[in-house]
Amino acid sequence: MTEAPVVLEVRGLTKRFPGVLANDHIDLKLHKGQVLSLLGENGAGKSTLMNMIYGLYTPDEGEILVNGKPVTIHDPNDAIALGIGMVHQHFQLVPVLTVTENIMLGNESVRGPFLDRRAARQRILEIADQYGLSVNPDALVEDLPVGVQQRVEIIKALYRKADILILDEPTAVLTPQEAEGLFEIMHTLLERGVSIIFISHKLKEVLQISDAITVLRNGKVAGHADPKTSTQQSLASMMVGRDVILQVEKGQSNPGEPVLEVHNLTVLDDRDLVRVNNLSLEVRAGEILGIAGVQGNGQTELVEAITGLRESLHGQILIEGADVTNESPRVVTESGVAHVPEDRQKDGMVAAFPIKDNLVLQTYYIGPFSIGILANEEAKDEYATRLVEQYDVRTPSIYVNIGNLSGGNQQKTIVAREFSRPSRLLIVAQPTRGLDVGSIEFIHKQIVRMRDEGTGVLLVSAELDEILSLSDRVAVMYGGQIIDTLSAEEADRELCGLLMAGVPRQQAIREVAAND
Repeated sequence: MTEAPVVLEVRGLTKRFPGVLANDHIDLKLHKGQVLSLLGENGAGKSTLMNMIYGLYTPDEGEILVNGKPVTIHDPNDAIALGIGMVHQHFQLVPVLTVTENIMLGNESVRGPFLDRRAARQRILEIADQYGLSVNPDALVEDLPVGVQQRVEIIKALYRKADILILDEPTAVLTPQEAEGLFEIMHTLLERGVSIIFISHKLKEVLQISDAITVLRNGKVAGHADPKTSTQQSLASMMVGRDVILQVEKGQSNPGEPVLEVHNLTVLDDRDLVRVNNLSLEVRAGEILGIAGVQGNGQTELVEAITGLRESLHGQILIEGADVTNESPRVVTESGVAHVPEDRQKDGMVAAFPIKDNLVLQTYYIGPFSIGILANEEAKDEYATRLVEQYDVRTPSIYVNIGNLSGGNQQKTIVAREFSRPSRLLIVAQPTRGLDVGSIEFIHKQIVRMRDEGTGVLLVSAELDEILSLSDRVAVMYGGQIIDTLSAEEADRELCGLLMAGVPRQQAIREVAAND
């Protein structure tokens, strides 16, 4: 059988930043109609490599070939003209514009001096029909679930005639059902001759969807793998350079008194719609309560209300018996709450501040980091140096602005700050989103360690496997309410999946039994 032609090749591609060799003579080949998966730890150089291919960075050495011809890509317009499209992990959409307006943006259809929205809309419908990308061209982007927003991003690339598509962490914000829908779309794209570079940390998905796998480590190609003969364990070891424990290891919990009590809480979203609806729950010392649910069922607003980031309409929030309802984030923090937020860039860090200052955002005003009204820079330096090493934050210096780190290393910095402060309640929302297997292993161990030390943990994650493997109890959230709470022994993937879809418990149990 003749091998498909190479549509994209990089030879010796190298990129240096001050103090960092991000890509070190990378070689890579993508064949027509192929899914090439790119794996690597956070900071291994995946995003830098893709940003050079897409024209966001200029290589220091090496060359890029498209359809066998060397090309120079100065900016994304050059990449788009060569048929290269990229769907970024953080979507590049304008929420207040419609789907059609977002897709047209920068590539407007015109009729005379006017925008031709009708022609653009018709073309979007044709692309959506051809590739199985169901979307309403007239909908506002802010009203769409994340899975549909991702379809908009893919249509936007196809609208610009992309036949090489880079998908950067495309399932990071998707439910398992939405991820399966994406894979069906990818199969359709391949059948139509599109070639895909797929970047992910989810090894099960990589083995499921890939035709070939390339692994980066420390900015170099660590090796290539065949998905037919590889395992999650072998890929993890190639990525990290050591054996990785993929299963969470934890003993029995020893729950104590409640550290968090939520009574009849109602919370509105940004559009004044009820998102948390008369909800009650409790988290006890020394246990992990996992919140399972399809994203958009009120988990975000619940966590924001508990941590002081959003006012509640009514209800009560108690931390170790003290009422903190509608108190400020500082009052909540000083009540013994640590919080790893869902949106690390919006709520977890100050991008323009160095790492050392981000590590003391809640404690900069107390000793040893302050002496009276003066900052103790030496104490901050010592603290930051220790945490960066302990939590394996990949950075040339603690003085680098956190905004210059990869998303995974930003997350590790936030986790280091929150897990290192004395706390009675730890709230972790999407703690491992965008992290590599080695970092996930480490963070899971730290969550279990805090539980074992007597901290109550409220875990919110879109990763059902993460909820099931870490939680001592699982509360399923649907329509802004806890519709059921299961013990770790009761909770399994199929039952939780049905409950997450709003199926009543007894009916869900019957359906699980019927499928056995």
